[in-house]
Parts: sequence; C-alpha cells; structure tokens
Amino acid sequence: MILLSIHNLSFPIEDPVLKFLLVLVIILAAPLLLNKIKVPHLLGLIIAGAVIGPNGFNVLSRDSSIVVTGTTGLLYIMFLAGLEIDMGDFKKNKWKSLTFGIYTFTVPFVLGYLGGYYLLHFSMLTSILFASLFSSHTLIAYPLVSKLGIAKNKAVNITVGGTMITDILALLVLAVIVGMSQGDVGTEFWVTLSVSFVLFALIVLIVFPIIGRWFFKKVDDKISQYIFVLVMIYLAALLAELAGVEAIIGAFFAGLALNRLIPHTSSLMNRVEFVGNAIFIPFFLISVGMLIDFKVFFKSWETLEVAGIMLVASIGGKYLSAVATQKTFRLTKEEGKLIFGLSSASAAATLASVMVGYNIILSETETGEPVRLLNEHVLNGSILLILISCTISSFISMASAQKIAESDNEDTVSGDSHEEENILLAINHEETVERMVNLGILIKAHSNTEDLFALNVINEDKNESSVKNAEKLLHQATDTAAAADVKLQPLKRYDNDVINGVNNVIKEQNITDLIIGLEDEKGFSPSFVYNLYNGYLQNDDVNVLVYHAAQPLSTIKKYAVMIPENAHKEAGFFHALLRVWNIARNSGATMVFYAPENIVDILQKIIKKANIEAEFIIMNTWQDGEKTATQLKADEALIIFMAKRGMQSYIPRMRLIPELLNRYLNDNNYLLIFPFSEYDKNSPEIRSVGNHGDFVEIGNVIQKIFK
Repeated sequence: MILLSIHNLSFPIEDPVLKFLLVLVIILAAPLLLNKIKVPHLLGLIIAGAVIGPNGFNVLSRDSSIVVTGTTGLLYIMFLAGLEIDMGDFKKNKWKSLTFGIYTFTVPFVLGYLGGYYLLHFSMLTSILFASLFSSHTLIAYPLVSKLGIAKNKAVNITVGGTMITDILALLVLAVIVGMSQGDVGTEFWVTLSVSFVLFALIVLIVFPIIGRWFFKKVDDKISQYIFVLVMIYLAALLAELAGVEAIIGAFFAGLALNRLIPHTSSLMNRVEFVGNAIFIPFFLISVGMLIDFKVFFKSWETLEVAGIMLVASIGGKYLSAVATQKTFRLTKEEGKLIFGLSSASAAATLASVMVGYNIILSETETGEPVRLLNEHVLNGSILLILISCTISSFISMASAQKIAESDNEDTVSGDSHEEENILLAINHEETVERMVNLGILIKAHSNTEDLFALNVINEDKNESSVKNAEKLLHQATDTAAAADVKLQPLKRYDNDVINGVNNVIKEQNITDLIIGLEDEKGFSPSFVYNLYNGYLQNDDVNVLVYHAAQPLSTIKKYAVMIPENAHKEAGFFHALLRVWNIARNSGATMVFYAPENIVDILQKIIKKANIEAEFIIMNTWQDGEKTATQLKADEALIIFMAKRGMQSYIPRMRLIPELLNRYLNDNNYLLIFPFSEYDKNSPEIRSVGNHGDFVEIGNVIQKIFK
C-alpha cells in the first residue's frame, strides 16, 4: 500500500507525513550545510522555500498548514523580541528607541513617497501606502543575534524598541489609507481606532501579567506552562487585530507583558526558545520563501523598475537611519551595522500592507481590468525586496553580531568566568530541590553551564532507604537543571555528620557559594540556627546563602535588599552583591536597596556601569530596615546581607533575624546572604575587590565584574 502511494506520487505533495518530513529535512540540513560556508541558515530556509514552493518546483503548496505554522513563527519572533528585552535597559534607552523609531520610519517613508509620486507617478494615496511599505521591518535576524548571546546589547535594545514604534506607525498608515480609499475616515474612525488601541495595550500590559502571575503560582506542570504562553501570544495577537492593528504588534506586547514572569535563565525560557527556533521560526522563513517567484522579474521591465525603486527606498532608507542613530548616540561602528542589519529586513508588515493594498480595487478600466490601490508590479517588487533585504539582513547581522560577541568575550574577566565560580546546593528535602536549583541558575554567571553541584549527605550506616532518597533528590535536581540547559553535577557523600560532609565537599570542589534551603513549615528551627552559626558559617572563604521559597521566583515583583553599615568593607561584599545583581538581571524584578548613604553612593555608581531596575533608600538604623522587612506585600521578597560575629558589618540584632522572619515572613520569599570574611590567595580577582573599599578606585574592575 505504501509502495503504491509512493509510485503514484504527484506534486504538490498532499500526504501529510511526507510533507512534514520534507520540511523537517530542510530545517535540519540548512544550518548544517550553510554554516560551513558562512551563510546564515535563515537565508537558506527562505531560498529552500522558493525552490520547493508553488513558484519553484511546486513540491509543496503554500496551504493552510504552512500558513498557520508560519504565522506562529512570525508571532514567535516578535514575542521573543519582547520577552528577551532587558526592561531596565529598555526604560533607560526608551528615548533612544523612540529616536531610532522616528528615523527608521521617516527616512524610508520620504524616499518611498518621492519615488512613488515623482518617478512612478502613483496617486497621492497610493504613494503614501507605497512609502509605508519601507518604514516597517521584521526582526528576521533576531534569532541569530539572540543565539550569540548579545540580545541585551544596547544596539539590539534600541532596535527592538524602535521596531515596535515604526511597525505601529506603518500599520496605522495602512489602516488610515484603507479607510480613506473606502471613504470612511472621519472623527468616528479616529476615535474608534485610538480607543481600541489604548484598550488593547492596557489589557495586554496590565491584565496579562496579573493572569500570568496567578497561573504560574497555581500550576507547576511544565507542559501546561508552555501551552499557557502560546495561548497568551495568540490571544494578544487576536486582541491586536480587533483593535485595528496587525497581530505582530500583539505578539510583541505579549512578550513585554510576560517579560518579568519568565526569567531569562529559566527552564520555561529554554523551552520557549527551543521550540520557536527549532520549528515555528523555520516554518515562517520557508513560508516566506514560497512567495518568491523569480519568473516575474523576466516578464516586465516595469516590475524591475518598481523593484529597483523599492530596494533603494527600503535598504537605503534603513542604512541612513542606522547611521543617523549611530552618530546621534555615539555607538560603535559595529553597533551601527548591527542596527542596520536587524532593521533592513522587510517581510511581515511589508507583505501584509502589500496584500491589503493589492486586494483593494478602486475602479475598473474600460476593458474591465481592475484598478488596484497597489498594482501587480508593486506586489512582485515586494517579493524581490523581501528576498534581497532578508539576505542583506542575515549577512550584516551575523557579521556584526559575531564581532560584538567576540569583543564582549575579550572584555569578560573573572567575574563572569565559570571557571572561578562553583555553586553547591545542599539538598535534603524534596520540596526544596527545584526551588534551590532555580535559585542557583538565577545567581550564576551566564557562561557557567557546568560548575553547579548538588550534594546529599548520607549517614555512614548506609541505610538503603537513605541511599534511594539521595538518588531520588539528586535525580530531581539534575533534571531541573537540564531543563534550563545547565549541567548539574550530583554528589553523594557518606559521613556521620552532615555539616562535616558539606564542609569537606566545599574544600574538595573549591566551592565559592553554598545554598541551603529552608523547609516551609519549619523555617528557622532552633536546630537549624545552631547548625548554621556553629557549622556552615565556619567556612570563612565561602559565600553562604540561606533560602526560603514560598512562591516561584518568576512571580516576585520586587525585592527589598537590606545592607548593614560597613558591609562594603567586607572581603566578600562585591561577590555577594554580584549574586543580587544576577537575580535582578535574570528575573527582571526591581531591587529596592535599603542601605547607609555611603553604600548607596557605591550602588549608584555600579548601576551606571551595569544597569538593573533599582531604587535606593537611605537606611539610618538597622531597626528601620527591620520594620520595612516586616511590612512586605504579597509577591515581594527580602534579601538581607548578614555578617558573622567579629566582622566589621556585624550588628548584634542580626541574631534576632531568624525569629523575625519566622514571625512575619512565612508567606514570603527571603534570602540571607553571609559574604565570606577572609581572602583566599588563590581566589579569583572578584573575591579580593573588598580590599579596596573605595568603589571609585576599582571602577574598571567593577565594570568588568558586573558586565
């Protein structure tokens, strides 16, 4: 039966199994073949789509299955752009993004209008719509940039923000021109469009985070969480269409709405990126390729003339806009090229506008031929524009992004080197394992994908149930880390005393950070407090973190960070502070620092070099901080810099902290950090920063550490 069906095979292929297999083979082969010759695989997928599509060898038709999956890929690109954007940098660079958005909308628009009105002799309405085709762009090369790890670069941040602005403006022009061509643009039109867009934005940016935070608190199932994300993408896209704008704007807004709820280092983020880059985005690129028809360019010189003007207006306009942005904000040459590379691709919004304009018939000729708002030459020219602009975007973006990534790697010093960071999770209770692993992933350096350890100490009597329990806990920890693409090393140790077992592993593995989890019900029990102060804290050159998790890390809106007087003089202060910085950078939560004035000055200097969302409040007395800590709201957490007796920052009232936390914060997350108190001569540079005391003297070191 199978042989018979293959024997009668005809094009385009209709068999769903064979169809899907062919697409998967293309998705698999394109990166493997093209990476060897330094050609971006995104371009390969577009060309492959053109070859197998209805305008090529007609192997596959661009039917509903391709369109639906491809549309998801397009929405995915915009969603990832909003999801991965650093909200702190986004707010910091909002005026830069607005400026770039105006540049990249206006310059191509003016060039397009002049070309359409004066060279192609289009009507004014057609010329305006024609010009708007070049103002929008699609972040088709964004997955390449994200894969190289520079998604948080200033140039990328500016471009992503500007993309939202220029696409909204271009699509609003489309809505207005369509309305004018149909004669229904009046006060009611403008009021309806404005109100519906504002309502859409408010629903997505305010209501979606509330729903998301509730869902992630209540549902632990990883598959359900991922499906929830897809539902939010499509729901936002639908709301955008109901508001009168394109679905891609809704997907971008959905990314912004869920930005703080999906930490950049989490397993959920890993799943979102993996599925998108593996399936949906390649399907979109192949579906774009299927639109390309090379034959039309040999049929009419007028098509080539229109296409030439479109290329000059689009590519030239985007280049001039990128150069203007680079000069205005004094960016590097490579950052300017990256802005041009990311913004030069025309695909989604351009194609949507062309199809809408092409389908609007204004009148008919004497012979009965339809007079369209955008004619067939513009439609065919847009196909050539998509092919060439995506080619330029892919090559320029990859080349400039690689140079920026290489430059970043050269600047990276010990503060972000995983060779000098070893984090140990002392796991003992099943309910704390996943929370501790998630915290470890959140505080670690981005490049550290191996030096994370999980330890369970087994009593030397080798009780069989104890061994099985240890294996179960370690397996759970390993799986949790693997879901976030992090390799965790499980350790079993036989010892009569748990503290001795942990301390010996600290020495053997050169551990820099020890994380201990608290049970929900017990909190700080008298026995744990005794073991903490008389056992774990006896390690003078290890950063000790005591963690209590009442809710998922991703649902925390804000952290109150208490820092005592003289904490900056401790050996491990900056090492501990880097952990707090990583929590902020990877989760997007706001840090509210309560500290003496001199430490606030240090923090404000650091934030200029390594931006996070933060607020600073001068804490005059430790009691003021304690009072603030007891008044935390839901979805807020507490971080306290502690100290052992004899350290410069030690305060006698710190002994009361466990009791205070048990009484007031049992329903909140909190983290106690005990910075190490002594230097190790063989330790990395970051662990000796405290020697300097004055932040100004070590500005260059801190800049690299907090990079």
